[in-house]
Amino acid sequence: MTKVITYGTYDLLHYGHIRLLERAKALGDYLIVGVTADDFDKNRGKINVQQSLMERIEAVRATGIADEIIVEEYEGQKIDDIRRYGVDIFTVGDDWVGKFDYLNEYCEVVYLSRTQGVSSSDLRKEKRSLRLGLVGESEILKKVANESQYVNGMQVSGIYTEDEKSVRDFLSDIHMYETYDKLLENSDAVYIISSPQRHYHDIRYALEQGKHVLCESPITLSEAQCKELFIIARENHCVLMDAIKTAYATAYHRMLLLVKTGIIGNPRSIDATCTSIRSVDMSDPKAMERSWNSISAWGPTALLPVLQIFGTDYNDERIITWMDNEEYHYDAFTKIDFCYPGAVASVKVGQGVKSEGELVISGTKGYIYVPAPWWKTEYFEVRFENPENNRRYFYQLDGEGIRYELVSFVRSIESGKCMTNVDESISCEVSKTMEKFMNNEIIKIY
Repeated sequence: MTKVITYGTYDLLHYGHIRLLERAKALGDYLIVGVTADDFDKNRGKINVQQSLMERIEAVRATGIADEIIVEEYEGQKIDDIRRYGVDIFTVGDDWVGKFDYLNEYCEVVYLSRTQGVSSSDLRKEKRSLRLGLVGESEILKKVANESQYVNGMQVSGIYTEDEKSVRDFLSDIHMYETYDKLLENSDAVYIISSPQRHYHDIRYALEQGKHVLCESPITLSEAQCKELFIIARENHCVLMDAIKTAYATAYHRMLLLVKTGIIGNPRSIDATCTSIRSVDMSDPKAMERSWNSISAWGPTALLPVLQIFGTDYNDERIITWMDNEEYHYDAFTKIDFCYPGAVASVKVGQGVKSEGELVISGTKGYIYVPAPWWKTEYFEVRFENPENNRRYFYQLDGEGIRYELVSFVRSIESGKCMTNVDESISCEVSKTMEKFMNNEIIKIY
């Protein structure tokens, strides 16, 4: 019996896929089809696959062509599979000519010509791309614009800013609209990173115009306003998503899953630190009005693991801050302590001090250590009393998580289902903490 193996993503299965599978099956007596896992696709740059792994597997199974279906999960797996299943022929489309010649050492390699004019990428492109408008002054806009190029079904439509001169320095190639209205007219959705004080107005106005919104956290500086905006979004059938890119980093997401499995027992303490040294001209009123203070810039990220692991039902919250500028609520450093039933948490954020930006989650059986900068890590450790049991985890991170965040945004809009990694309740809790800070419900350090 001649065994044949082939691999693919098989997203939006079409006639071209089926024809290729039929020709692969004709090469032998038994066809094994490897369907690539979501994470493996990410590592290969295919980050906007439309269907889940199970949907793609079922689509291949429904053709009735494959005798066996397996999942491709790691680089080098093809060699293992060829040996494990006793494969005689490896085959793939001729757009990969030469790429898999190294497999000739293990079996015969056959490149098949593809059906012309049909591809999953073309099918995705047939749908009109989501036009994403950019709002604000931050240099993060450049990162968002760059990362959007990796996302199928998205294109940047332009930018609206109140400080065109500063934005021109890093976004000179993107069309700038003179008014917010003009940007919204030419966009289906907006990414907002205006000053936190403007978020409520900018988001509400966009939602009322029927535009989807991805907003850099905090969404608002008031819990009531945050809840109101989510209600408006639902009423207008729009997506409102909180843009905390760390939530979409593979390593961070896997770390959360491990905590929930009980690998470190019951989590009892979380310590999260996020700091940076940034220069703000405090003598310039315009600069201060548009600046992000420490708690706004770093608070949502530092609060994320606390609220996602321990939840929002804490007994007490205490905010201690060193204020650089009272008038503009600009804090050089802020520490927030939480008391939960049976657990505690502490977050430290600052733009006027520098500290080790690490994350430590302590449990009854062990602890998780994420080194600096933990908010964009590719690596973390699970540590135990006996060091021999320690385990290390590595996951590739592309675009600091921004591109995965954009993919989730597009998928949420296309599917009409919430695909966010940041629950609405967490967004509102972050806004609640910001409100306490703005209302001076804090302990000041002098």
